[in-house]
Amino acid sequence: MSKNAVGRADQAGMDVKNKILETASDLFYNMGVRAVGVDLVVEKAGVAKTSLYRHFGTKDDLVAAFLEREDRAFWETWDRVAQRYADDPKGQLSGQLKWIGERAGQASYRGCPQLNVAAEFPEIDHPARKVATSHKRELRRRLKVIAEQLNVVTPDMLAGQLAVLINGAFVSSQIFERGEAVQLLQRATDALIAANIAVHQDPHTQA
Repeated sequence: MSKNAVGRADQAGMDVKNKILETASDLFYNMGVRAVGVDLVVEKAGVAKTSLYRHFGTKDDLVAAFLEREDRAFWETWDRVAQRYADDPKGQLSGQLKWIGERAGQASYRGCPQLNVAAEFPEIDHPARKVATSHKRELRRRLKVIAEQLNVVTPDMLAGQLAVLINGAFVSSQIFERGEAVQLLQRATDALIAANIAVHQDPHTQA
C-alpha cells in the first residue's frame, strides 16, 4: 500500500473515531451516561459497532474520552481568558467567572459534565471518575494561583471557597434568573476576597 493510501486510511479512521466521540458526547451530556447504550451511539453515528470498539475498547473508555474532550474545551476557554489578563489577577478572575456564569445561565445548560458523570459513577477507580476528579483538582489549583497573585492571607482557603462557589453555580442553573449567574458569582467572589483581606489586616487575628 502506498504512503498516500495509508494516509487516507488513517484519516478515514480518525474521521470515524471523531464522529463516534462527537455523537457519544452529545448523547452523554443531554441524556446521561447510564441512559445511553453503545447501540444508540453507533445508530446515531451511523457506524458499525466494531468501529466503536476498535477505537475505544469499552464504553467506559468512551465515557472517559468524552470527559477528556470536555476538559480540553474548558481549559482552552480558560487559557484564552487568562491571556487577556496576564498582569491583572483580579481582572482575570472576573473574566473567568463571567464566561462560567454565562455558560451556567444558558437555557440549554445541562450541568457540569464532570460533576454529572461523577454522580453517575461513585466508584473512585472508574476511568471517567478519575478524569472528573483530575479536572476539579486542576480547577482548584488554577484558582489558587490567582489567589496567590491577589496576595490574600490564605490562598488555598480562598481557592477552595471559589471552587465550591463555581461548582455550586454549575449545579444551580435551574434557579438562576436570566443573566443572574454572572452577577451572583462576581459579587460572592468580591465578598470572599474582601473577607480574606480583612482577616489579614485585622490586628486582633495576629498571634
